[in-house]
Amino acid sequence: MKSGRRRQSGGNSLIEFTLVGIPIIFVLISIFQMSSGMWLYQTLAFAVREGTRYAIVHGANCSRNGNTYCVTVSGVATVISNAARGLDPSQMTITLTPSQGSAITDTLVNLMNTGTYSTTTWPPSSPPGANAVGQPVTISVSYPFNSGISMFWPGVKPERPHGRFYMPASSTDLIQF
Repeated sequence: MKSGRRRQSGGNSLIEFTLVGIPIIFVLISIFQMSSGMWLYQTLAFAVREGTRYAIVHGANCSRNGNTYCVTVSGVATVISNAARGLDPSQMTITLTPSQGSAITDTLVNLMNTGTYSTTTWPPSSPPGANAVGQPVTISVSYPFNSGISMFWPGVKPERPHGRFYMPASSTDLIQF
């Protein structure tokens, strides 16, 4: 003979899953999104640091005594692109700032492929002393991070695309050679 008790407890597992399972799924999705953001920031910071290291060892003395290892803006951009594996170069905005003179800001794709940048030496030699040993150079990058979690975050404005944040990374170092 069947007991009536079994029928009465049939909905308990559905309620328990609703109370426990849905928050756990949300936590797992949150962990994946945070991990993706952390990977993105680490990759950006590494790429910018590699570009800065490349630029600081090709400063004022790059053309002395017959040396021809001066770098161009597109050369620095190529180093950054090689270090930023997995990221869309057309979405990455780079700013190259010398110690003196004006900064160059453009997307990574334009910095690598534009003819003007392939002949522009960086760090620049004008004004005089801008690429001298001991002068600082700064490379900054901004990259959009699209997070699905932010749709649920309080204060997200409707005019901004849901989940779009711009991750910044910057590196400054002194010209060595």
